[in-house]
Amino acid sequence: MTDILHHTLYDGRRVAFRYTHGSGPCLVFLPGYMSDMSGSKATALFEEAQAKGRACLLLDYSGCGQSDGDFAEGMLSAWRDEVLALVASYVSGPVLLVGSSMGGWLMLLVAEHLKHRLAGMIGIAPAPDFTRWGYSPEQRAALAAGETVYEPNPYGPEPTPTHAKFFADAECHLRLERGLEIACPVRLLHGKADADVPWDISLRLKAALPLADVQVTLVEDGDHRLSRDSDIALLKAIVAEFYG
Repeated sequence: MTDILHHTLYDGRRVAFRYTHGSGPCLVFLPGYMSDMSGSKATALFEEAQAKGRACLLLDYSGCGQSDGDFAEGMLSAWRDEVLALVASYVSGPVLLVGSSMGGWLMLLVAEHLKHRLAGMIGIAPAPDFTRWGYSPEQRAALAAGETVYEPNPYGPEPTPTHAKFFADAECHLRLERGLEIACPVRLLHGKADADVPWDISLRLKAALPLADVQVTLVEDGDHRLSRDSDIALLKAIVAEFYG
């Protein structure tokens, strides 16, 4: 892995990232909610890019990983702008967006601004609009009232918070109920045993991309993380399609 670098945005936010130069479209990996660039899928794709001489960009959203900021202040709008700032500053040529879970939602928002540069998109258990289908009416009411909602975290001892600021911003970025004018190739990978994001969300996302060449791959026994060796091998094979 390359050393961690930092990029300072116009408002002083310092975002941590890793970048390796190379040929072909630059793979830009967008982590999930409360995740960062040290995850197994991001690491595997970065190392693969280095080994094959491909360009690749990883980042930590503000408030996550080694970036500055408070997670409670995090919003899709801010994280989208951070991705776009890094792409504008360090990436030349086409971009291959890879979004995991919430990163699959963010991927769509970034793609809307990079249309002419998109080589493609890959969603890994993509979770667009999860503020609509992922919470009970009572939780949504609490978030709308400015409260923080806490849920059990299957990946760690501390509960997972959803802050009212994130919720309010996310409600402005719903995409499943509208047609997305994105025409690049799209590959969606989803586990049928995903307990966090129902696999039919990938089918709904396909329907929301009428202009795109969308293929959905369902992993019969795959969970939400899709981080087993076999899952990562499948992901690498999907990525390789864009470098043929």
